[in-house]
Amino acid sequence: MKFVDEAIITVKSGDGGRGCTSFRRERYIERGGPDGGDGGDGGHVILRIDQSKRTLYDYRRQKLLKAQNGTPGQGKQKHGRNGSDCTIALPPGTIVTNADTNEIIVDLTNTEDEYIIARGGMGGRGNKRFASATNRAPRYSQPGMPGIELNLKLELKLLADVGLVGLPNAGKSTLISHISAARPKIADYPFTTLTPILGMVDPPFGEPFAVADIPGLIEGAHEGTGLGISFLKHIERTGILVHMIDVSGVDPDFPLKSFSLINNELSRYSKALSAKAQIVVLNKIDLPDTKEKVKAFKNALKGIKVLALSAATGKGVKELVKLLSSRLTKS
Repeated sequence: MKFVDEAIITVKSGDGGRGCTSFRRERYIERGGPDGGDGGDGGHVILRIDQSKRTLYDYRRQKLLKAQNGTPGQGKQKHGRNGSDCTIALPPGTIVTNADTNEIIVDLTNTEDEYIIARGGMGGRGNKRFASATNRAPRYSQPGMPGIELNLKLELKLLADVGLVGLPNAGKSTLISHISAARPKIADYPFTTLTPILGMVDPPFGEPFAVADIPGLIEGAHEGTGLGISFLKHIERTGILVHMIDVSGVDPDFPLKSFSLINNELSRYSKALSAKAQIVVLNKIDLPDTKEKVKAFKNALKGIKVLALSAATGKGVKELVKLLSSRLTKS
């Protein structure tokens, strides 16, 4: 399924049914009096989290979602039927914004979240309701209240415990395929990963955790260059960032340049993002002439946790999973 993380929809709650103006008419009963029933209430529009959903793709096609109107009241004091609610199932991590004012209405993050975004209109009262000692035969009733119509912007931010960041071809997709059941496309050219990939990791000890593989970032990503800008928001909610760096390049200074470039892009996009805890991972140590680069990198970044591994062969991957599990347990 195509990954879609934004959609604009229109929702409308149901209109209330009109009240009934009616009088009791039975044989041998004079002046039976008013007996008009109330109209039914309109249905609500309800937002609800659905754990099985991963995208907003359905709402790119279905633009208008309406609750049912209440039915009118009837004679013999019969109450109109209430309209059915319209329930919108959304993936966890969806932010709902008023598309006209850009005001955030609700952020759906908890699995129990359920939010009435538009209440249905109340049904009108029938003429029976207006009878009194001084007005025994009211010939009027109320119309139903109209429902509420809203234009909503839906924006999905993945909920993951760990976010994988780095330049294109750093080995992020290979790593997530090694530690989880996720199977992203893997190839030896830049921008193989075009959409975020979410995988669940089950460590030997501790609770399972979610890892998000974000498309590769390049210089200027915070301004819209490359693919990364569209997906930087998906790592805003992560607890830990795994910063992957390819140490197999010809340039011996490349690992440090890569480290500085990515961190610069993160800080220019969001100060909060750059302040997140990072584990730096030097990947592709199975290739020749990488030992000296790893040693030089660690010496240059003393005080920062640096792991060296090979996502392709699995060397050092278990140590990374254990470290992530330990850090997440403590946080």
